[in-house]
Amino acid sequence: MDHLAPGESVNLIAWLSLRLAPGIGSVRFTRLVEALGSPEAVLAAPWQQLASIKGIPQPLAQSIAGGELSAKPEAELQRLQDMGARVVTLLHSEYPPLLKSVFAPPPLLFVRGDLLPCHQGAVAMVGSRSYSPYGRRVAEEVARDLAQAGKSVVSGLARGIDTSAHQAALKAGGHTVGVLGCGLDVAYPPENRELIEEMAQKGAVLSEFLLGTPPAAGNFPVRNRVISGLAQAVVVVEAGRKSGSLITARHALDQGREVFAVPGPVGSPQSEGCHDLIRQGARLLSSAVDLLEPGALLSASAMAAAVGGAALAGPDAMDLPPDWRKVLEITSADPVHVDLIMRESGLKPQEVTAILVSLEMEGLVEQRPGKYYVRL
Repeated sequence: MDHLAPGESVNLIAWLSLRLAPGIGSVRFTRLVEALGSPEAVLAAPWQQLASIKGIPQPLAQSIAGGELSAKPEAELQRLQDMGARVVTLLHSEYPPLLKSVFAPPPLLFVRGDLLPCHQGAVAMVGSRSYSPYGRRVAEEVARDLAQAGKSVVSGLARGIDTSAHQAALKAGGHTVGVLGCGLDVAYPPENRELIEEMAQKGAVLSEFLLGTPPAAGNFPVRNRVISGLAQAVVVVEAGRKSGSLITARHALDQGREVFAVPGPVGSPQSEGCHDLIRQGARLLSSAVDLLEPGALLSASAMAAAVGGAALAGPDAMDLPPDWRKVLEITSADPVHVDLIMRESGLKPQEVTAILVSLEMEGLVEQRPGKYYVRL
């Protein structure tokens, strides 16, 4: 493996084995490793010791101790190598420093291509899948100018604005990173298969999801936190009021990133979400100059230093982003219906849904039949 930090020796089989244990998300992974020191120690521990760790229920502890895995780690590594991909762990020097600084960073990234250029500075660009000609033009111009200025352009490889931003960055000879909401071996959307291959050669494509993971709806709010986590700032080019791009913007705010929104024509449904963001304090973006002028953004190294760099720690509720904590505090050991959570939190339904998906993936809540949730 290249780019190893001094003294770094990572047992990829152990890291991948723990990730392949059913029920293990980012929070549970980091809690277990923080408590016992390494994935190897976690896998060797008796279930009683694992069950004593906060947030690890007895059935999960028994499953881990019993070696129950969703796939064989050696076979997974071979599959990754066969497709020209690799595993980058949280302790690897290639792991993006800005992403490492966010709440519950993915402990493993599955990567094709080169991540190192985004360490020097990246801007995320997101927007509507059903964009207007105006939105496409703005996305292409901003991505082109960012790429020519040496910024890595990060997006989610979705139809619409995401695809336009990736393509414009590549056409300008720049670097771009695509974050998938599915396994690295799943081309989604299918029409972007060739774009994904080109990005793997000239930029990077990554996923925190295991090989073979389908593009399920619940994966995308989780994916969005990685898009914003990789970047110094997030630009929302076009977004309706129910757009998933607004979830990315909210993650960005929770992560201490700058949020920029492109204003659109008055009355345009594709720009209603952007106009709402501007009213709520997002910075208005008229061109890439607004991002590139001196002092517009903190450097990537300064941002990483400000948040303390690497973390392999199991967070308490107080470490959660504010809206996550608000939702979590409404849940309890007794089932609480999602309608009550929406009403009590005061958040928009799509925001509550995205947060609950994230909390469930991280092992902090569990969904019960009838759209009830309990806190774990």
